[in-house]
Parts: sequence; structure tokens; C-alpha cells
Amino acid sequence: MRIDLNLLYALDALLEEGSVVGAARRMHLSSPTMSRTLARIRETTQDPILVQSGRELVPTQRALEIRASIKQAIQQATCVLAPRPPVELQNLESHFNVRANDIFIGTMAGKLVDAMKNEIPRARLCFTPEENDIDDEALRSGRIDLFISASRQLGTEIRIQPLFSTRIVGVATVDHPIFENEITPQRLVQWGHITISRRGKSHGPIDEILSVHALKRRVQLVVSTPGSALQALNGTDLILPVAEHLARSVQGMGVKIRIFDLPLSLPEITITQAWHPRYQNDLGHQWLRRTIRALAVKTFPTRSNIR
Repeated sequence: MRIDLNLLYALDALLEEGSVVGAARRMHLSSPTMSRTLARIRETTQDPILVQSGRELVPTQRALEIRASIKQAIQQATCVLAPRPPVELQNLESHFNVRANDIFIGTMAGKLVDAMKNEIPRARLCFTPEENDIDDEALRSGRIDLFISASRQLGTEIRIQPLFSTRIVGVATVDHPIFENEITPQRLVQWGHITISRRGKSHGPIDEILSVHALKRRVQLVVSTPGSALQALNGTDLILPVAEHLARSVQGMGVKIRIFDLPLSLPEITITQAWHPRYQNDLGHQWLRRTIRALAVKTFPTRSNIR
């Protein structure tokens, strides 16, 4: 049986006032309405609750037994529905599961961890790799709290915020023969390529543009992440198209690679963060999104940060 919890407030008023008229006045109801409410309480509890004693109404034994419980139940219900009391970020214990690609992890993970140490030190961050399951389903199920990747179509209810844009550049070993002459589409396809695809695809936008020039490249290696692609490049004569920000970050670590502009008109890539609306007002999640956005603006000031 589904009980109307409003009866708790009415019962509390009836026991406090000891009369239907007094309880009606306290709850801003008419006396007939309060009488009908008392009837419903009696039907629900299978007890008279208040009985006539001379000119007064007195509580039954059952009413006396549950009187303290009524106060407690009202207090608990109020706490459940009341706004959450303010929580200091320093005391907040949050566990963030973030699915992110190497472009983000390679350029901003360290900065995000430093911000956590200073502002939300009890939180824990877990980066999970991009997988073959459906990204918006992972957000809906709660397996991940935040999804950071190149912009893509997600469920209509998923909240999406652009972070920064990057472009695809070519990467090769520093002594690669491609650097001996001008890099043209024709020379670009003379050597084998590495392609990055978590689903194992070897065909993409580069191939579409090359076909306009009646050219076709040889994809000799397909890997799932940019990080593994950059490692696989070592000691080969392969060409790797990869996001510029990640290539610059790896180059800054001392990895011996050379970056060059692709002789193709490729669109820029927008990196976004996406989350399920269940976390829209969560304090810890708000901090995470806000901090990531601020870091993106600060880290990539020379490129178009979408607002």
C-alpha cells in the first residue's frame, strides 16, 4: 500500500493540538477538510487515533506509541528533500572516471592532477582508455563520469562542451627522406602510413582528400591510440598523421620526431567534454568540468578556444 506522507504532518498537528479545529488552523485547512484527513489516518492505521473523552479528544495507546516516530519521520523526510548543505571542496571525496583520448591525456593530465592537489585533494582521478562500446551508453550507465574526445554525435540528453581545437599534422623521424624536398601530396604517398583507430579502421578523411588528387596511400600499420602510434614510429620510414598538440607535447619531452604540415586541406578537430545530466549539479563534477575548461583555455591560447 502506498501511503500519503502528507498524513504524517496532519497526524502530528492533530496530536499536538488535541482537536480537529486546532489542527486545521495550524495547517491552514478548513475543519471539514481536517475531519476527512483524520478519517483517512484512521483508515490507514486501522486505529481511531483520537477518541472523545468528555468534551476533549485524547490519543489512543497506538497514537502515543507512534508519536515520537512521527517527529522522526518528518525530520528524515525533510532532510531527504532539503537542499544539500554547503560542502568545502577541500573535504569533498570524489572519484572521477574519465574516458579520454591521448590528445587530452598527453597535454593536460599533469596539470589537472596539480589542480586537484591544490583545490580538491581528497578526490581521485582514473583515466580509462577509449573503448569499442558506445560512448553515450557508458555515460548513461555511469561507467564513466566524463568523456573527452574529438567531437562526435552523442545522445540528445548528453551535455557537451567544446574545449579546444587542433589540427592534423604529419610526423616522421628526424632523418626521414621526405624532408629532402618539398612535401607534396605525391611525395606524401611514397611512404607507408600509420593510422590511428580504436575500431581498426584504415580509411579516413585523409584518404578521401587524396582520392580527389587521384592518389592513394599505403596504410601499413593501424594502432588504437596516438601514444602507441608515436612509439611505433621509431626506427621506421613511416608517416604518422596525428593531432598537432599531442605531437608538440611529445616533441617537448625530447622524443626525436619532426613535425610537418600536411599538403592537404584537412578540417580542424574540436575536442569536447561530455557528461550525463545526472552530474550537472554535482559539486565535484562541476569543479572537474570547470577546471578542465580553464586549463584548455590556458594551455592552448594561440588556437581557437570555442566558448
